[in-house]
Amino acid sequence: MQDLKLFMMMLGCRPAGRNTEQHDMFFGIAPTIKDLVPDIKAFWPEAKDKIHIDAWREVTQVDGYQIRVLPREAAVADESADKLFFLNLGGYKAGEFDEFHYKTLVVAPDNGAAIKQAKQSAFYKHTGFKGATSHIDDKFGVDVDELYQVKDILADDIKQKYSIQVTARESSTPDELHLGYFILGKL
Repeated sequence: MQDLKLFMMMLGCRPAGRNTEQHDMFFGIAPTIKDLVPDIKAFWPEAKDKIHIDAWREVTQVDGYQIRVLPREAAVADESADKLFFLNLGGYKAGEFDEFHYKTLVVAPDNGAAIKQAKQSAFYKHTGFKGATSHIDDKFGVDVDELYQVKDILADDIKQKYSIQVTARESSTPDELHLGYFILGKL
C-alpha cells in the first residue's frame, strides 16, 4: 500500500448561472492527487466538468509540527492534543471593490487558540480599515470567515478510515505550494 497523504486544494469553477469564477477548499487523503479526482467531482457536483484546481499542497508540516495520516484504528485519541485547523480569513482594502481572503493552516489545542494565532498574521493586521475590519467569523464573535478542524471537513468515508496525527518536530523545509490552473484530466 502506498503512503497516504493529506492534500489541501483550492478548487475553482464557474457553475451555470454564475457570472464569476467561484472557489472552495477541499481536503482529501490519498496516495496521489490524481487519486482524488472522483472525490473532487463528488464534493462539488454542480461544477460538472468545469472544475479545476487553482492551488494545492501536500500537507506534511505546519508551524513546526509534522502532519501524518494514520489508519483510524492506529490513532490514539487525546482531546488535549494539538489539532490541525483550517482558517479562511477575510478582509478589505480601502478603495478596492473586493473582499480579500487568506487561507491558512494552524496547529492549536482549540478554536480560541487557532483564532489567536490567525490574528497574528500579516493579513489580519494589514487588511481592513475603520468600518471594514479583517474578520475571522460571525460564529465566534471575533472576525474569521471559516474555522474548521481539518478532520471535520474530510469526506465521511475518509473520516471513518483515517486520522490526522499532529506531532511537534523541527523542520526547515516548508510544504511546496503548487499554484496555477490545473485541469483534473491532466493531473
